[in-house]
Amino acid sequence: MIFEKAVRIPGDRVAVLIGRSGSTKAAIEESCGVDLDVDGETGEVAIRGDGGEPFKAVGIVSAIGRGFSPESAMDLLDDSKALHVIDLREYAGRSPRALGRIRARLIGERGRARRNLEGLSGTRISVYGRTVSIIGAHAGLRLAADAVASLSSGSVHGSVYGRLEAANRRKKAERMRLWE
Repeated sequence: MIFEKAVRIPGDRVAVLIGRSGSTKAAIEESCGVDLDVDGETGEVAIRGDGGEPFKAVGIVSAIGRGFSPESAMDLLDDSKALHVIDLREYAGRSPRALGRIRARLIGERGRARRNLEGLSGTRISVYGRTVSIIGAHAGLRLAADAVASLSSGSVHGSVYGRLEAANRRKKAERMRLWE
């Protein structure tokens, strides 16, 4: 069966997808068993394959288009990890000022809020344009998505971090019970 899908990425992310001398594109093609045809002007990426793992290639290309580094996007080769994209317009409406405020809350001063969310949820987070994208295992993905939703709705950073820490304590306690 031949697989073919087109994915559009922003024009400023095309160079990141291709990589130096085509290295990133070649790595994706080799690891997923697909061919990528990238149109540098429109940002259209055609993904074709007759085997391999084309759905993983779609996820990797989408992740790079959503602001992740190629190294972070390649985490999607792991079957236990997935990409989740949240549209911030759900929380900001049509107001550019509200969107900017929410983005600032999620990133924090010098990226501190984003790093805290990543560390407490075990995920990778990218705030790009009108979206927040998260790469991680299922449990961490759910925690991070809930935290992003809470912060976007106006919750205090400390209470969101507290909920993430409590979830981590519960998970650790469950692992300890399994070893008893």
